[in-house]
Amino acid sequence: MSHLHPIRLGVNIDHVATIRQARRGVEPDPLAAALLAILGGADGITIHLREDRRHIQERDLRLLRQTVSHRLNLELAAVAEVVALACEVKPDEATLVPERREELTTEGGLDVIANERTVAGAVDQLKAAGIEVSLFVDPDPRQIEAAKTLGVKAVEIQTARYSEARSSAHRAKELAALKDAAAYSVERGLAVHMGHGLDYVNVVHVARIPGVEELNIGHSIVSRAVLVGMERAVRDMKVAIAHGRI
Repeated sequence: MSHLHPIRLGVNIDHVATIRQARRGVEPDPLAAALLAILGGADGITIHLREDRRHIQERDLRLLRQTVSHRLNLELAAVAEVVALACEVKPDEATLVPERREELTTEGGLDVIANERTVAGAVDQLKAAGIEVSLFVDPDPRQIEAAKTLGVKAVEIQTARYSEARSSAHRAKELAALKDAAAYSVERGLAVHMGHGLDYVNVVHVARIPGVEELNIGHSIVSRAVLVGMERAVRDMKVAIAHGRI
C-alpha cells in the first residue's frame, strides 16, 4: 500500500493549440482535447494564455471555462490585461508565470522578489475574484518565502533543471533540491505543485516527493497523443505517476 495520497494531474493542452495555430485554422480543437484528457483520467486542464497569443486564444479560455467541469488552471503573466480577463472568466486556479516574447517556453521560475509589487497587485486582484492563486517558482527557499508573504495558496515548483539534467549525479542533485523545496513549502502551509519538462520516465521520481499535490504536464502528453490519442496518452501518464506513489 502507498503511504502517499494521490496526486492531481493537470494536463496542459497548449500545444494542441500550437498545432492549430500553425495553419490558423480550427483543428485540432483544444476543447475536444480537454474533454478527451478528462476521459483519460486528467484531474484538471491547464492552459497558458500568453500575451502574444501564440497558442491558446481568449476564445479557448472562455469555451473551456464553460465546458470543463474539472479544475481549470490558467497560467498567466502578471500583465494587467490578462489578469483582468482571468478575473472575469474565473478559472479555478491562476498560476502566475514569467513570460518573455522570445522564449520557446517558460524559462525558469517567477522572480517574486524582484517583481514583488507587480506580482502582489495581480495576486490581490485574482484572490478578490475568488480564484486560487499559485506562483510558478524555482526550487529556491527565498522565492518560496516571498510567495508565502504575498498570501498565495500554492507554489508550483519548476522541475526544468531536473528534467534537463543529463548525468545521474546532476539529476540526483536537482531531485534533492525539489524535495527540499517541497518540504520548505509544506512547512509554511503552502500547497505544492510541480511541473515543466516532466515526461513518462522522469515523472516517477517526482511523484515520490512527499507533499506534492499536483503535477502539470503538457508537452510529453501532447507528443504521445499525436501518436496514440489523447485519452490513452493521459491514461499512460496516470499509470507512470501511480508507479511513483507505490
